[in-house]
Amino acid sequence: MIITPIYAGLLALFYFVLSYRVVLMRDKVSLGDGGNPILQRRIRAHGNFAEYVPFILVMLGFLELNHLPFYALNILGLTLLIARLLHGYSLSFTESFKFGRFWGTALTFLLLLACGGLCIYQGIHTYLLLPLNV
Repeated sequence: MIITPIYAGLLALFYFVLSYRVVLMRDKVSLGDGGNPILQRRIRAHGNFAEYVPFILVMLGFLELNHLPFYALNILGLTLLIARLLHGYSLSFTESFKFGRFWGTALTFLLLLACGGLCIYQGIHTYLLLPLNV
């Protein structure tokens, strides 16, 4: 695998930034958000990233292992990076960046559908090509 680790590394760096922004506000609030709306937004940006990125990266890795073309893998990986930067920035760094939140979410959902569909296609295609062991 060549492509997936690059995107995983870039996304890990941004996840570190999101994580650090939560830690910076953890003065006396060790659990939860303490009712602080800024901390709430940072926690959600961090959590939302953790909810979507690993699953999509796993699918991207499967697609790479099954030889999805180089250009397609890069389109998917770059789209994931852009989507999560938009979404994370809109939640963690601003109070209201609707463009980033909308397009970050829309692109992430599109990737779930595209990667899921491609994984299903590759799985069925590979299964049908396997010889039957009777």
